[in-house]
Amino acid sequence: MPKLSSKLVIPVRSMNEERAKAKFNIRELTFLLDGDEKATELKERIMLDLERDPLFKMHDIHDLTKPQIRERTLEKYRSLLHYLQSESVDNFKKRMEVVSMVDPGFWTRFGVHYGLFVGALQSNATPGQLGYWFEKGALGMSNFLGCFAMTEIGHGSNVPGLETTATFDEAADQFVIHTPTLTATKWWIGGAAHSATHASVFAQLIVKGKRYGTKCFVVPLRDTKTFNILPGINIGDIGKKMGRDGIDNGYIQFTNVRIPRGYMLQKHTKVSRHGEVKEPKLQQLTYGALLQGRVAMVVDSGNVSKKALTIAIRYAAVRRQFAGSKSGGIETKLLDYPIHQRRLMPLLAQTFAMLFTGTEMTLMYNNMMTRLDSAKEGDPDLDQVVEALKETHSTSAGLKAFCTWNCLSTIEQCRQSCGGHGYSAYTGLAAMYQDFAVQCTWEGDNTILTLQAGRYLISSYREAAKGKKLAPGVGYLNHLDTLIGKRCPATSPQDILDYNVLVEAWQVICANVVKNAALEFEACIARGLSADDAYEECSQSRLYAAKLHSYGYLFQRFVDGVSKLQGNIAVVLREVCLLYGLYAIEDNAGAFLQYEYFSPTQIEFVRSQVNVLCKAVRDQAIPLVDAFNLSDYVINSPLGCKDGNVYVN
Repeated sequence: MPKLSSKLVIPVRSMNEERAKAKFNIRELTFLLDGDEKATELKERIMLDLERDPLFKMHDIHDLTKPQIRERTLEKYRSLLHYLQSESVDNFKKRMEVVSMVDPGFWTRFGVHYGLFVGALQSNATPGQLGYWFEKGALGMSNFLGCFAMTEIGHGSNVPGLETTATFDEAADQFVIHTPTLTATKWWIGGAAHSATHASVFAQLIVKGKRYGTKCFVVPLRDTKTFNILPGINIGDIGKKMGRDGIDNGYIQFTNVRIPRGYMLQKHTKVSRHGEVKEPKLQQLTYGALLQGRVAMVVDSGNVSKKALTIAIRYAAVRRQFAGSKSGGIETKLLDYPIHQRRLMPLLAQTFAMLFTGTEMTLMYNNMMTRLDSAKEGDPDLDQVVEALKETHSTSAGLKAFCTWNCLSTIEQCRQSCGGHGYSAYTGLAAMYQDFAVQCTWEGDNTILTLQAGRYLISSYREAAKGKKLAPGVGYLNHLDTLIGKRCPATSPQDILDYNVLVEAWQVICANVVKNAALEFEACIARGLSADDAYEECSQSRLYAAKLHSYGYLFQRFVDGVSKLQGNIAVVLREVCLLYGLYAIEDNAGAFLQYEYFSPTQIEFVRSQVNVLCKAVRDQAIPLVDAFNLSDYVINSPLGCKDGNVYVN
């Protein structure tokens, strides 16, 4: 065995030097990010629970086969039921948030049942139906496992275009679920291949020959005692995927499968014994619960970015490469190279922006759902509830897209910044990339979601032009007369670093790009195109408007969060926030130059200040990632270990 070099003490010493630079109380920042001190203590207890659970051992995960990973996933499933039944809902959500960073594949399998299947019940079932399925075991029995059968092999994001049919047989008081074409095959259905006993199936409702659109039905797939597949149902495994092998994605085909009429979830649309169909006047009220996944992915993007950056930044603080002319032969830390700071510090700032925004979006979603659940048709404030739903829908669509894209890019940049070692599976970054990549295409393909957000922006612009007061997230469109044509008021370069100037800069640019998209849309209408065709014609402008709106929204939420802080934490996070704002402007400099808010000279100043702030944030980089408070077990990477002893580890 080779003798341990005396140089092995240098990484540990380097890490201690970095921690000694902290200008703020690390523990206080942890409390802020987690919510409060009690939330931090709960998270630490959960991390320790998982570390001590032999089923959640993760050190060997890279060497397991797909079947072994799936077997372990179901074992974990059973072990987690104990916590589901004994913890409060809020505490269990915190547990699953940690699990999502430790084992994304298992988190997905568990979430398919409790997030998607049970979520579909809660969103679409009447109180009586909900009680029936809970009594059947949908909420906590290990022999009742649900899956969410929405996606079809020929239809993903186009939910209204799904082909699976649910035809009402009045004589038998049953629905007949059928797969009429190959493209109607339910595909990518998590849990279907081997484990699910029931599915929430989205199908076209047909009553007396008339179609009523896509509705939700509960369809049994397997006998809960024998686990045999039921008659008329064909199920298969779709095989190896890019990542998340713990979840058994499968396909389902139905051949005239009969279910009782009561298995159609009828909270919103109702079908009577005699085939009378009653639909809600406001269809959009049925969509609120579907936004939960998008909001969760904004939060998840921040959390996964935390893990990737903890690995890359800690490694950069102890890895030394090449000696400078005045270093006395001591090689330079990667983190001391300006180009390395440029690679990682803006991503660290972006992560804080996503974390603050995720917290805000969660509150926004919860408030909206509370209002939605209590709203009734005819209520005087129903219009406000619908407006809140529209804003949450579009904002979450844009943020889901750009936050997941940002996180995936962050993981890859972190991997590359670790040099050759980043390519090793054991450093964790390769698997992290593979597991996270799906977030850019599930729960709505990112490009499609971005176009939805852009469509809302055009609609909001046209409403603002008619004098309507808009929701806060797009409230800047109520001030087009002052924003369009506005130039930066800074009289000196330093004035640009004022938060008010930067917030205004984003509002001016967003107002301009939204206006341009709206004018392009109206020009298409004037040429005789239908509204749908006009939206497609201006899709590039819609996407661009949604992009800048989303980045501006992230910065605004970060500014709002930091402005409430005091003390040393506020001082440090103001620098981080300023770095994010300037970096995002630099990254989208074309728009700020095109609409002449900033001059070329001012953009050059912005670029120089990004360099200055990268260096300033670099000095606090290790304390900042320490504040993320992820244990070595959760990090699961020798490059990201807290003690910095990377080579021994």
